[in-house]
Amino acid sequence: MTAKSASLSRCRWVEGGNALYYSYHDEEWGVPLHDDDKLFEFLVLEGAQAGLSWATVLNKRAAYRRAFHDFDIAKVARMTDAALEKRLLDPGIVRNRQKIWSARNNARAALKVIGEFGSLDAYFWSFVDGKPIRNRRRGHVDVPARTELSDKLSRDMQKRGFNFVGSTIMYAHMQATGMVNDHLVSCFRHGEV
Repeated sequence: MTAKSASLSRCRWVEGGNALYYSYHDEEWGVPLHDDDKLFEFLVLEGAQAGLSWATVLNKRAAYRRAFHDFDIAKVARMTDAALEKRLLDPGIVRNRQKIWSARNNARAALKVIGEFGSLDAYFWSFVDGKPIRNRRRGHVDVPARTELSDKLSRDMQKRGFNFVGSTIMYAHMQATGMVNDHLVSCFRHGEV
C-alpha cells in the first residue's frame, strides 16, 4: 500500500488489514458485478466464510480458484465425490466437508437458475430491480448483518436447492457484488461505486 492510499478514509472493517484486504476493499467490494462465474465465486467464498473471518477466506482465495476450476460453474457442477474428497486434503482452502460439497451443490443449483433466468446475473439482480441499492451509512453500527431483502433472497435460494445461503451470508454477498453499496459515506469508495 502506498503512503497516499494509506491516508484515504475507508470503511472501518478494513482497518488493520493486510495489502490484500485493502486491495479487495478498494477495488472490488461493492462494485456492481455481472459475470456469472464471479458471482458464483462470491457465493462459494461467502459460504466458506460462515463462522470465520473474511480475511481468512480472502487469504485462501487463490487456492479456492485452483481447487474449484476458477469457479467455472459447469466444471464445478461436474466434480466427482472423489474430487471433492481430494479437496478435503488441501490446506489452502477451508477443509470443511459441508462447505466443500456445497460448492458442487450450489453449482448444480446455479445451472438450474441459469436455465430458468438466462444467467445468475439476471437472477441475483432481479432482487434489486437491476440497479444497486445506494445506502448512506454513517458508521459501522449502521450497517446491518441482514435485511428483509436478504431474507427474501435467502429463502428463494434455499427453495431452489442452494445451501450455505442464510440471510447474513446473502447480505454479505449483496454487499460484495455491488447489489448494495454499504461503503460508509466517509469512505472514499462510497461515491465511486
